[in-house]
Amino acid sequence: MLEPIPDTSIFDLRASWRGRRLNKLCAALCSPHEREAFKRDEEGFLSKFELNEKEKDLIRKRDFGGLIEAGTNIYYLLKIGSVTGNGLYRMGAQMRGERYEQFLSTRKFKDAI
Repeated sequence: MLEPIPDTSIFDLRASWRGRRLNKLCAALCSPHEREAFKRDEEGFLSKFELNEKEKDLIRKRDFGGLIEAGTNIYYLLKIGSVTGNGLYRMGAQMRGERYEQFLSTRKFKDAI
């Protein structure tokens, strides 16, 4: 039996089922044409995936932690981050409740972008 790790989410079959609509949207963002459609008309794009209002709000608010809790696969989450101009470190800072600069100061690398 897996032991829960504090402040983490496990992506399992239940999470996958919970996030199926969000993950379909993210899968579509693999296509350059679909990314342009998202940028051109975000609301219209969201409506194509039968998202409920809570799911739409998570995307509108760029609530990356909420999207994980809603069942979005972490790798697919990167597609939303990419199309909305939020890189991995910005997403991580938001999920930790930190300013971007504060988050970067905790990373072990030189010359942060």
